Amino acid sequence: MEFRHERVVSSEDIRAFQEQLSAYDDASLRFIYEYFRGDLSYVLETLDTVALLSELKSRNVIHSDSSMEIKKSWGAELFVSILLQDILEVGREAVIGLLVCLFVLQVDHPHPNLLAILGEIGQTGENLMPLILLDQFGHTLPSELNGSQEHHKTCLLEETQMLQEPRALGYKQEGPKFLISQRYLDLIVVSSKEFRNRSTHEVIETGGKHEYYLQKAQNRLERITANRLFRWCHRSGCVPCTVMVSGVPGVGKTTLMQKIVYDWVTGKHYKSFAFVFFFKFRELNICQDISLEEMIVGKYPYLHSHISYILQNPEKLLFIFDGLDESSRSLDFRVYHQCISTQQRRRWEIIVASLANQSLLKGCSVLMTSRPAKLASLEFTNFQRMSEIMGFFPKEREKYFEQVFENKSLSEKAFQYVRENDTLYTFCYIPTYCWIVCSVLSKCFVSAMAMNCQPKTITQLFVTYVANILQNHTLEKDNPKSTLQSLGRMAEHGIMNHVLTFHKDDWPLFSEDTCSGLLSSFLVESSQRPCSSSTSKSPAVTYSFLHLTVQEFFSAMVHFLDYSEDRMKASLSKAVEFDDGRCEIFLRFLCGLSDLSTRAILKPYVGEFSNTASKLVIAWLMFSAKKIIEKTEKDNDDKRKLMNLFNLLFETRNKPLVKECLKLNKKIDFSEHYLTPVDCTVLAFILQCSEETKCLDLDTCFIQSEGFKKLAPYLHIIEDLRLSKNDLKDDDAEALCRILSHPTCRVKRLILRENSFLDQSCTMLAQAIYKNSTLEELDLSKNNLMGKDFHVIIEALSNPTCTISKLWLQQVKMNDQYSPCLRSLGGNPNLELLDLGLNYLTDNSGGYIKELIERSKLRELRINTNDFSKQAEETLKSLERIRPGLQILL
Repeated sequence: MEFRHERVVSSEDIRAFQEQLSAYDDASLRFIYEYFRGDLSYVLETLDTVALLSELKSRNVIHSDSSMEIKKSWGAELFVSILLQDILEVGREAVIGLLVCLFVLQVDHPHPNLLAILGEIGQTGENLMPLILLDQFGHTLPSELNGSQEHHKTCLLEETQMLQEPRALGYKQEGPKFLISQRYLDLIVVSSKEFRNRSTHEVIETGGKHEYYLQKAQNRLERITANRLFRWCHRSGCVPCTVMVSGVPGVGKTTLMQKIVYDWVTGKHYKSFAFVFFFKFRELNICQDISLEEMIVGKYPYLHSHISYILQNPEKLLFIFDGLDESSRSLDFRVYHQCISTQQRRRWEIIVASLANQSLLKGCSVLMTSRPAKLASLEFTNFQRMSEIMGFFPKEREKYFEQVFENKSLSEKAFQYVRENDTLYTFCYIPTYCWIVCSVLSKCFVSAMAMNCQPKTITQLFVTYVANILQNHTLEKDNPKSTLQSLGRMAEHGIMNHVLTFHKDDWPLFSEDTCSGLLSSFLVESSQRPCSSSTSKSPAVTYSFLHLTVQEFFSAMVHFLDYSEDRMKASLSKAVEFDDGRCEIFLRFLCGLSDLSTRAILKPYVGEFSNTASKLVIAWLMFSAKKIIEKTEKDNDDKRKLMNLFNLLFETRNKPLVKECLKLNKKIDFSEHYLTPVDCTVLAFILQCSEETKCLDLDTCFIQSEGFKKLAPYLHIIEDLRLSKNDLKDDDAEALCRILSHPTCRVKRLILRENSFLDQSCTMLAQAIYKNSTLEELDLSKNNLMGKDFHVIIEALSNPTCTISKLWLQQVKMNDQYSPCLRSLGGNPNLELLDLGLNYLTDNSGGYIKELIERSKLRELRINTNDFSKQAEETLKSLERIRPGLQILL
């Protein structure tokens, strides 16, 4: 049966949905409820609680007067847990009632996870219980395959049950191993196709999206737990067979795949698959023409005798292909050059594409991972679920620190330090990056130099990271500088050409010393069993940097270790030509290394860096700044490039340079451009360095309280400050008060339209107005200021010492109750313009408005779109005769 998602859910739809649920017996209904319980928890935590409780009450599902108090006191998670348990204990009718309520609420609260639950229940119909039972208990296999399956699981268990951390800084021995069941932390997977629109660096882009989801888009964020990838997808309207999981380097794609295989082996999830086959594209790269059977048996030789039998039931099979971005060949997922037989020998990329487009083994399931940049240029019409790993959200980041640091107090200290450093904290959504941060801070916080080396920028973090490795490295025969130069040349070649994996054959091109013990500190070695079709009999060995950002750092550092003017100019020229953002962090590192104090951390280990390189970078940065600022003044759509420039300046920590670059830029305009908390940190540094800025336009940047607090200490220097539509609240009024009360405050124009200020903020704003002597224009329109404290700010605005000449109070929900206080505004000798439009004033306020006009020096009064009668409007208009030059707009 189909249910319509229209603006209004009809009574027929509700009745049909209720009848479907009522058809289940008690045991089945309870089974369904428990099956969806985790999904329901997440949905109810994000749903409007008042609307939910109101709907539950109206349908007599459950009555709980203490529910809101529980949520306020103990949080949404406990509230939802209690609610779901209470409904289960009430019984059958309550379970049906809850689901019906959610069916109704989907119209005004169309959370994608809610739509997925309702879709899976409604669209699968009579097949729902069989699907759940299959997911819970799996297939019954013929006796001859049971042994093969158990053998397969045993081998996969050995491969997947342990998680290994990278080796400790500067040591050759491998890092510690941990049971994946004890160490794995949830990675946030969301439904997404946004990689198609990316033009900035993957890591930066995703980091910004984290903050966006945290602050703004929770009600639109479809979270997909690791066990739901092959559950109902409401976007494609089916149970998907083909799933793509994208994610930036180091975010945990391979770890998630390892966890999925481990969960299948241990019987926790995905029991509907009888066999799971796990391949990495870097393994397939060495294969020649091959058949699917040969591909599987080449990796799992013990399946040889039963492989044909196993492949006879495609719907019981899951193929996992990890790392599409590491493929040496281009895959075309359209149905061209297809392979239709499991014994047909073709190029391996055709076999993989044929599995994905279902021309081979129709009905099998395919799970693939890739970097977003790789996907942007490919067609994916055959993938029924597109998702993206967002990495760690705040709770998981904190847990990771607790796991890495054995000492709890040290863990808390390190996490607090990172939490207060937005740049480091945002990048910690990447697990590998989180490990690097923890590794560096574990050295900093326990060493004597702790107070001097704690990193504040990305460049300082990686300089300290490399310094710690070199400090602990004990192989005296190595020449660190020579090795770092070779690694840098190889790294830059990879960055410029999208190369992430290297072979030993590549190393002579970069003068790499393959015997250097330092290599193991920065490179990850991978060895793959050769395919049965490969001409080589020895394992294929590839190398990649620990993380893409490590590669980017080395590609920048080499220009300071082995300076060549021609090479650096060529790299800078090439880097700015890419429109896919691949060189953004590379450029940040170049600018960060131009700072002498940052480079000095590495000096004891590699000697002098090139000061000439630093001068060239600074000259390039000044030239780029002039071009970007001039272009931004002409084209407001180039705000992303302006923020990128500010990030480069932020990495330099060079305040005179910032001042010089921005000396002619009197206005900074980011209006209509979403700014993350990290962007606000960077912008705060820019404002701190450049005191010549006259106008700062942050209208509709959604900076919220967190971003505003970072900017507030430097906003008193701005003459024209625009903060409309940023969701600022009463708690931010105190910071506004400090800005306006600052001894050297320059603010003349303050625009606070359409925020979330209530009357509670009026007291703080009034204090600021009393103390301020520069403010001439104030716009408080579209804030709900009416309440018991509104008169306080009117008194401040009416004071004879008030300097405000233009005041906007449009659409603040003012009615006749508050009109008596308006006449007191006549006490402000400077007030020339007053806007009271789009409020609820009626004829009863006419007398007070007349008194205001008589007592004031107003030249323009806007009272349009209130609730005046035609006669009252004529009377008010006639008041223009009281003072020549007065204009009243109705």
